[in-house]
Amino acid sequence: MMIDLILMLVSTLILIICVLVGVAFLTLLERKVLGYIQIRKGPNKVGFLGLVQPFSDAIKLFTKEQTYPFMSNFNLYYFSPVMNLFLALILWICMPFFSVNISFNLSILYFLSISSLSVYTVMLAGWSSNSNYALLGSLRAVAQTISYEVSLVLILMSFLFLVLSFSILDLMKYQKYVWFCWLMAPLCLMWLVSSLAETNRTPFDFAEGESELVSGFNVEYSSGGFAMIFLAEYASILFMSFMCCMLFLGGDLMSFLFFLKVGFMGFFWIWVRGTLPRFRYDKLMYLAWKKYLPVSLNYLVLFFSVKLFIFTLLL
Repeated sequence: MMIDLILMLVSTLILIICVLVGVAFLTLLERKVLGYIQIRKGPNKVGFLGLVQPFSDAIKLFTKEQTYPFMSNFNLYYFSPVMNLFLALILWICMPFFSVNISFNLSILYFLSISSLSVYTVMLAGWSSNSNYALLGSLRAVAQTISYEVSLVLILMSFLFLVLSFSILDLMKYQKYVWFCWLMAPLCLMWLVSSLAETNRTPFDFAEGESELVSGFNVEYSSGGFAMIFLAEYASILFMSFMCCMLFLGGDLMSFLFFLKVGFMGFFWIWVRGTLPRFRYDKLMYLAWKKYLPVSLNYLVLFFSVKLFIFTLLL
């Protein structure tokens, strides 16, 4: 029992370290891709082709002077970025391992619970800074995340009705012969757009709309606090890419192709950022409540009735 526990802890630690390294290189990929989209070179001086750049950035950020706003609510201000990164990393624990690790049967419920909690850290980061800009940015971020979480859960429920399980690993078994992206293409596209909104990325980056909000909820953060918020955002992007692959791109976890698919989905996030302009805020809310919510509810009823029909045929 003790050996199993130690192995689980070691496996989880290795997973989290690998996620952090993956996040580091995702930032490099983003800077490179955005560079080429804007017809310029990305980072190419530090190390071979700029490969060491993410590590020098990390050293620079964590060694900078930490500033504390005089009127801030210090404890909450200090711990919000730490909690934000912590939640983004423990989200990865529900990733299925063939050596089991902690890939439990209710992993999708765990994913929904932890991703809902990250809203609070954003809200507290904005409020505890005691700055109007930060508060406004956090309010917009929370409103956006809550709005899209509703349709995200309803879309996810359609997938769950098909597999009748809360385990991420079961999604893989049901896609052995045909991927879900062929069976439910509109839902997959809606999941992608909702994921972009959920991770606060372009064209839905209203929480950090630099042009009008001066960087949003993280405006008062510098040095390590800013770096942690940044890391949490990219860790959640990688996790959502992984979820996209598990949900509707086959989820063949043991093949090398799976990791290429995750890499492509990460690239897609960056590609969207380099291509699309920012949405208008009222249109974002209109899209969530008046378009995605009714469509995802109708699909949910459709898949539920299909499953019910199959059960009655079997009985």
